[in-house]
Amino acid sequence: MLLPVIMAGGSGSRLWPASRQLNPKQFLRLTGERSMLQDTVQRLVGLSDRPPCLICNEEHRFLVAEQLRQVGIEKASILLEPMARNTAPAIALAALHASTAGEDPVLLVLAADHLIRDTDAFQRNVQRALPLAMAGKLVTFGVVPTHAETGYGYIQRGLEIDSRAYHVHRFVEKPTSEKAQRYFQSGDYYWNSGMFMFLASRYLEELERFQPEMLEACRSALKAGQRDMHFIRIDREEFGRCPEDSVDYAVMEKTDQAVVVALDSDWSDVGSWSSLWEVSEKDSNGNVTKGDVLIEDVSDTLVHASHRLVSVIGVEDLVIVETKDAVLVAKKDRVQDVKKLVEKLKAQGRHEHLSHREVYRPWGHYDSIDSGHRYQVKRITVKPGAKLSVQMHHHRAEHWVVVSGTARVTNGDKTYLVAENESTFIPVGQVHSLENPGRIPLELIEIQSGPYLGEDDIVRFEDRYGRIDDRVGSGAES
Repeated sequence: MLLPVIMAGGSGSRLWPASRQLNPKQFLRLTGERSMLQDTVQRLVGLSDRPPCLICNEEHRFLVAEQLRQVGIEKASILLEPMARNTAPAIALAALHASTAGEDPVLLVLAADHLIRDTDAFQRNVQRALPLAMAGKLVTFGVVPTHAETGYGYIQRGLEIDSRAYHVHRFVEKPTSEKAQRYFQSGDYYWNSGMFMFLASRYLEELERFQPEMLEACRSALKAGQRDMHFIRIDREEFGRCPEDSVDYAVMEKTDQAVVVALDSDWSDVGSWSSLWEVSEKDSNGNVTKGDVLIEDVSDTLVHASHRLVSVIGVEDLVIVETKDAVLVAKKDRVQDVKKLVEKLKAQGRHEHLSHREVYRPWGHYDSIDSGHRYQVKRITVKPGAKLSVQMHHHRAEHWVVVSGTARVTNGDKTYLVAENESTFIPVGQVHSLENPGRIPLELIEIQSGPYLGEDDIVRFEDRYGRIDDRVGSGAES
């Protein structure tokens, strides 16, 4: 029995400004019409008939659930990590959860943000690894290198098991250029893909052997956790005691049962804008463009336009990325330094690293159109049948103007309908809620006014999405 486990907790800061803390790269449509998470799920069709188990941050839970719903996955287990503890504890939670009913499935552990163009080759290699995992081996997938890469860790193969599988001799950290060239030329090294396969019980046995404190903390955190709608909330206090470590360090580098299966499936972790340029289809001058882009005398450049026309003349070897609230221009060989810009944004107390102007919620989404002294304007879209929480604000009033659809508004002790081209006013301190009772999306403009418009000025009294204790929010995101 094969159970896919998808780790979807990364922050993706190297792909800023498209990737943000609240909407990282695994949820973006960087390489096609689907997000990278959705591509990962679709890659499993025909390989496993079990809904996957996903591990993600609490703040991404509704984004994960919505993206799964869009590709027809309704019954996935979604484990919510209250804090990041790296991959070894995340996989431990999945293995423990998978074993609760007395089952012992083979876990296929995947990252949510990898690009694999040859799905058939991927599935063939998974099938090749399955008997090894069933026999108690801990399988890692090593990508057959196409060049000397310094951005990946490597796996050196040992004794041959069959034509595509080997015992692991050692794991190697990201090498220098000289070492990477030697590894590539030797033919004995693979890129470390961060994908694994093993029986749940075997992983837990090896974790008990090498990291018993980690296993005990994960076991206690899962036991003390709670089911919340589609989600399984891991207990924060118990998980906070868990040591932080990667699965490579915690288990794979220590076990004597590790094997590597060669993976030759056109793989990339799309870890930077330059790697996205490398794997994307180019024009005759080596350019990659997406969105509304006009170029003249441009070569070997990536231009990514999200919301407006971007025109480029007479440049080469650049990355240009436009979003609603930020623009990045960088030399292609300097894109690794994007992380430094993100750190500067954090240090300056700005918000552009945290979220886009457009933010998705379980009831729909909103776009922060404008803001200034004592006011903020948002365009809100509420899905049919959805409802924002019953709430109150201490410092701001809200004026709602319906653009299309019909709103059912609770305003103090009154409940009434507001139709297209009509408006209503919510005074400071008034308990209120907003609902879409119709069959088409509800579009409205919200004007907030008051001395404090921070996202933490909210008191929730009732919420169908289980966010009563979630203190981060606003009238538009509750």
